Amino acid sequence: MKKIVLWLQENYLALVAPVILLAIWEAAGKYGLIRTNLLPRPSAIAETLLELLKSGELLVHLGTSILRVAEGFIIGAALGVLVGVQVALVKKLRIAVSLIFGILRPIPVIAWIPVLILWMGIDEASKITVIAIGSFWTVLVSVVQGIRNVDKKYLEVATILEKDHITLLTKVILPAALPSIFTGVRVGIDVAWRSVVAAELIAAASGIGYMIMYARELSQIDVVLVGVLSIGFTGIIIDQLLRLLEKRLLRWNINLHDS
Repeated sequence: MKKIVLWLQENYLALVAPVILLAIWEAAGKYGLIRTNLLPRPSAIAETLLELLKSGELLVHLGTSILRVAEGFIIGAALGVLVGVQVALVKKLRIAVSLIFGILRPIPVIAWIPVLILWMGIDEASKITVIAIGSFWTVLVSVVQGIRNVDKKYLEVATILEKDHITLLTKVILPAALPSIFTGVRVGIDVAWRSVVAAELIAAASGIGYMIMYARELSQIDVVLVGVLSIGFTGIIIDQLLRLLEKRLLRWNINLHDS
């Protein structure tokens, strides 16, 4: 109970600000200051949300998108870590791929969607590949930067103690780079969500992006906004879960900075 009270004291502004915004929005819609056919009142959006929850439509589409994000992100993040470690540690490899990566990395994920549809069709493979591509680059950059920023003193101590390469990597380099890697993972999740929604908007028969696009075609702006807000709330939940995981795994790092 004390933790809840303390959290409310520290974060009350984060709760008050949205309430004030919703109240202004509701009043503006009620008194005709905004066109409710273009921007429905929060109460109308809440009613639509409850209807979609009762029918199960929202949960089905949201669940489909979450599953795609999970599959694509795991593939992209795993490859990002594996390739990132090699690129960071092997100078010749880093030089060899610098031009290739420099060309490919700035390409927006959405630009790959037409290409992947031609290669793989509109099945799950193309959507998951889009998510994997977006996640790969974010995690790769974080891994490379994290490893290259490892304090050289750690490496010198490990060398003096004559640690083998595997021990050096698993016990020194990766733990020291974990804060940067976790940052890349959190940003990678955001990219994964943007990627899956973009893919579903263009070619899909299910998913939250498909629901938004289909509702737009029917001019159901309330359903569109429910879909958009669902993505935002899901993103917050995932980010908070990752923060908790980061605190548990990096407790040593937090204690070090606090001391």
